[in-house]
Amino acid sequence: MSAPGTSTPPSSRPSTASPLGRTLPSVRDRDYLLDRSGVIFKVIGDVHPGSHWLGYVKYYPNERGDRTLFGQTYRQNTVVSKAFGILADRPECYVYSPAIGCVITGVPREDVVLHYSCRQALATLHETPGLLDGSAVSKDLLAIIDWIVDQKADDVIGVTGSFLVGVASARCDIDLVCYGPRGYETAQNLFTERSLIHPYEGKTLTRLYLRRAKYMAGSSFDMLLRQEARKLQGLTTGAGAHINCEPLRSDGDRTFHDVIAQEVGQISVLARITDHHEGLATPALYGIDVETVIASTIDEAEAFARRITHLRSYLGAFRQGDTVHLSGRLVHIQGPADTGGFGIELTPWSATESYLANLAR
Repeated sequence: MSAPGTSTPPSSRPSTASPLGRTLPSVRDRDYLLDRSGVIFKVIGDVHPGSHWLGYVKYYPNERGDRTLFGQTYRQNTVVSKAFGILADRPECYVYSPAIGCVITGVPREDVVLHYSCRQALATLHETPGLLDGSAVSKDLLAIIDWIVDQKADDVIGVTGSFLVGVASARCDIDLVCYGPRGYETAQNLFTERSLIHPYEGKTLTRLYLRRAKYMAGSSFDMLLRQEARKLQGLTTGAGAHINCEPLRSDGDRTFHDVIAQEVGQISVLARITDHHEGLATPALYGIDVETVIASTIDEAEAFARRITHLRSYLGAFRQGDTVHLSGRLVHIQGPADTGGFGIELTPWSATESYLANLAR
């Protein structure tokens, strides 16, 4: 795949001649941002302070990498919390987020030189398929993009991941995003198109389990696969590449914009999902009833647990009536009436704990 801006040194300001990078119109969750140091950040969420775009390091110049961008060797990072170490010499990239209630990473707004929009990437690849390398997975992606355009859904589905910034290889996954209810409905239909995508089934279920188990410690084979079956994922028909689609919130969604979270401690519980109507898109918000406290850093946790009413998560795909094993940050949430009170926060930025959200029954 032709990398956008390969002739532009990362230390200078790339021009908008880059086929996938653009100036900053509207940054959305899962878009990518290139900064003055040549580091590419993956945007997380849609609530950002005035000083930074919040996200983590996805690609960075490193001689041990296996990608080439801007004439340099780049390394991929897949673990959110590792961004703290990668950015150790750049403390300006550490920022406190009131909405999440902890220090996370982000790129200072004045340092951004290119914005890679997921929506724009889909449109550009449809208009200029020659940007891809002709590999089997690239052909699968183009066929999927053609289907999306035919459905007139290119405004609610985008391309993220390696294909977004032009560092995809013949062995890469395909990562999509969809926006709002119409995007989710279209993505559901896409993943039933057997001419394009096959579900994980039979022998390929073991492949899916091995792919996810390292992130879902303690979950049984059957429960993990039941949970994974609710997600938009499968294998492309040509290359047999993993493809997934992350449901994101609609443009203008303000569910978390007036929320302030304050950490109280750590807690591990079994809880029942009482409301999932805000749980289909990321970040997911669930109503919960705590059934059992397994471990906690706070005193009298059993009495306190009755006041925990919400779960905010970047993990899992739960439905009303599910019992789930949760391990995360206990936070007090100030915000609109339907989101306020005590809750459990599963932030991906934890560098000290492995937060879990596993289906129990």
